[in-house]
Amino acid sequence: MKLLELVTATANPDKLQEIQAILASQENLDIVLLPRPVTVPVPAEDADTLEGNARIKAKCVADATGRLAVADDTGLEVDALGGAPGVYSARFAGPQANYEDNVAALLEALADVPVQRRQACFRTIALVRAPDGAEIATEGVLEGAIGVVPQGSGGFGYDPVFIPNGYQGQTLAELPAREKNHISARGQAFRQLAKALGAAKLG
Repeated sequence: MKLLELVTATANPDKLQEIQAILASQENLDIVLLPRPVTVPVPAEDADTLEGNARIKAKCVADATGRLAVADDTGLEVDALGGAPGVYSARFAGPQANYEDNVAALLEALADVPVQRRQACFRTIALVRAPDGAEIATEGVLEGAIGVVPQGSGGFGYDPVFIPNGYQGQTLAELPAREKNHISARGQAFRQLAKALGAAKLG
């Protein structure tokens, strides 16, 4: 089995836990995630695309450590809001917003939008960058809709209000973690990334 060590760029412990669970199930590739060194600063995510933000984070860690780095960026795109919050999903309610603040801001923005017009999707870009600048990037998308009130205690972020297509009112926060990771945009992106890494030669 091929062994690959990746330094993680994320500073979000919830996201890191999900990525670890997703990558733990991969065949023919043993991916070991190394923690982000505390001496590496968290860069400003000021790109106007998810891929751009993922690249900023991965490049920062790869340049600082001289090792392969992995990062991702996920956006919630709501049709009725013209694709917002998108790249601003983590700070929709402001730069210091927490999960609850962002969910509240989203529901307020959709207060006058009827249930049948609340279509949305999660989009994730996962990216590995080598110190020499070589990259592999993959994308995952999960279609669904935004509920009227938060439901469920699992997951994080917008999970309590995101209802995946085909789940009849169940939010991501109500699904077992294993099932959520199977269908999620992050799960899709990282499984594709693992497959690509298994066939690639980065160093």
